[in-house]
Formats: sequence, structure tokens, C-alpha cells
Amino acid sequence: MQLSYYFIAIYSLAGSVTAEAFTGTYGINYGRIADNLPPPESVVTLLKAAKIKNVKIYDSDHSILSAFKGSGLELTIAIPNGNVKDISASEARAMDWLKENVQPYYPDTKISGITVGNEILGGGDPGLSEALLGAIKNVYNSLKTLQLEDKIQVTAPHSQAVFGNSYPPSACTFNENVMVYMKPILDFFSSTGSPFYVNVYPFIAYKSDPEHIDVNYALFKSNPGIYDAKTNLHYDNMFEAQVDAAYAALEAAGYSDMEVVVSETGWASGGDATEAGASVVNARTYNFNLKKRLFKRKGTPLRPKMVLKAYIFALFNEDLKNGPGSERHYGLFKADGSISYNIGFTGLKSSSAGSAFLSFKEIGAEGRSISYVKTLLSCISLLLVVFLTA
Repeated sequence: MQLSYYFIAIYSLAGSVTAEAFTGTYGINYGRIADNLPPPESVVTLLKAAKIKNVKIYDSDHSILSAFKGSGLELTIAIPNGNVKDISASEARAMDWLKENVQPYYPDTKISGITVGNEILGGGDPGLSEALLGAIKNVYNSLKTLQLEDKIQVTAPHSQAVFGNSYPPSACTFNENVMVYMKPILDFFSSTGSPFYVNVYPFIAYKSDPEHIDVNYALFKSNPGIYDAKTNLHYDNMFEAQVDAAYAALEAAGYSDMEVVVSETGWASGGDATEAGASVVNARTYNFNLKKRLFKRKGTPLRPKMVLKAYIFALFNEDLKNGPGSERHYGLFKADGSISYNIGFTGLKSSSAGSAFLSFKEIGAEGRSISYVKTLLSCISLLLVVFLTA
């Protein structure tokens, strides 16, 4: 009986492990404004082969939720901007949304986060800005009713438009026009332990002022960098400077303990003739150096002990996106699942059917690992049965 109790305790502990919003430091945005993408099932194969565990989408598409079932991938889903006002109207609306988009799939699909809207504050729609806090609270309180508030994180991604002056990083503060909406949201996130999500794009900063911004500074390449006299810190890349600007704004607003997570960052591999820096070479350089930097699992100059996490934009090129040409050229992968440019992802090959598959070598290794685990569990189970029936 003691041995059987021991095994029961082990299985109980295994079952009590809760999902985390972000495993490791590297994630990816799976945007789908395109008409040529592989099916979600093939995307799961691609992500697992590339060893990308954290995935963020911009809605709650049921075909994706179904495809991710049993994959072990951490999935953050979203309430699009068009639904925020409705969700903010009442907690019942939020509960209905959760019952439709979360309950039927969780926990087999590891939904670890929900983002409410995207870049709403500073976007010029006061009505939407006013609705954001109510939607966030209603989603969180509905998760609490379902006893999921400690398993599924709720947050809201922001653009750089929420900031005023951001140079040098220590001078960054929130734009006065958004603080009336931002402060109560930060108060709520502070009480729930949610991080501050911000979209960080050195590419956009560079292309807006290529005459005064060193492209090497934007690409993590060797350069003189900048010096922040207030903090006595040196920055050799714009990415960390922009993240620390967000930390400085949070500190100035009274939220020095809040974590910053980069909800989007990337570099376009192509664009219009007027978009400086948009090229395959620069996109490869930025994403390769960013990946290398994130895998070091370190913090920023201002927050050296706060390990930085980032979702890369994006998984695929999205051929139906509006705006300048760069908007359609952020993908690390092509529509057929092949690699757009090499930044260290291996074990993939494309097929004419538009799916991505593991190489035979990778499949063999993965299959052997799974086989070993299954054999071990079978032996343990058999020994347990023999012992208990003896």
C-alpha cells in the first residue's frame, strides 16, 4: 500500500502543474492575413520541428485551437479590437466568449494567455480606449469564476504610441493623452501579476530616420552605441534601449516591479522603395542576432535580473495585409513551410502540398525518444501491478 500511495502521489503532483504564460524566452506571432498558408495541423508540425514553443495568434480561431490540441505548445489567443466593446459591456459577455473559445479546448490545448485588443491605446479611438479596462476586468473575473485565473494570463499589447519622449531610455514616460486609460489598467495588472506587453520595432524607428540612426545599432551589429547619462548605462542595440524605455516609463508611473514582455518584434525582408532597411540581408541579421540574444536568457541593462522574453513577428509572410510593402514581408517562413532565410532553424523541408515536415532523421530521433518513454512507463506500470497483486 505504501508503494501504491507513492505512485498516486507522483501522478497527483504531475497533474497539479499549472500552465505558464511563456516558457523560455522565444515565441512567435502566427498571423494569418493571407490566402496561401498551410493548414494549422502542418503549422504545428513546423513549430515543433523548429522548437518554437510559445505561439501567439490574433483571434481564437477554432481550427487552430483544435490543431494545437495535445501539441504541448503554449498558445496565447486574442480578443480582437472589434470585440472589445462587446466584452466590456458585461461579465456575462466575457463568460460567453470563454465558454465558446476556451472551455471546449482547455486544457488539452494549452491556452496560457489571452490578449485583450491590440495597440488600442494611442490609436485614436477614445471609445475603444475607454472600453479596454472593462473588457480586461470582465475576462479576468470570468476566468476567476472558472478557477482559471492562475492558469491563463490576461494582458493587452501596446504600441510605441503610448510613450512620449523615449530618448535616452531613462527619459521615457507615458504619453499624457493615454495615461487616463493606462493608469487604471496598470493598477489592475499590478494586482493580478500580469506583465506589460509592448511591441518593439527597431526597423520602424530606423526606416523613419535612416540619416540619424545607425543601422548597425538597430541590427545588433558592432557600433558605438548610446550612453544614458542618468542611469550611467551603455546601449549597443536599439532593441534593449526600447525595452528599457518601457521599463523607465513604468517606473516613472509607479510600477517599477512590473515585467515587460515584447509582444511583437521583427524586421521586414522586403518593402517599398521608400522603406529604408527593408531587405533579406537585414531581416536575417536582425532575427539571427535577436534569437541569439534571447537564448542567452538575460535581462536588459536597466533590469539585468529580469529575463527578457519576446514574440517574434512573424511566422509567415502575409500576402493580404494592407499598408506599405513591408507589412507583407515579416515571415521567418514561406507559405509552403520552407525557411525564408537561415537563422538556425533546421530539420524542415517543404512539400508541393504546402506543408512542413520533419526530416526522416528528425522523425527517427523523435520517434525513438517517444518509444523509450512509453516503454519505461509500461515497465513501471507492470511492476506496480505485479507488486500490488502479489
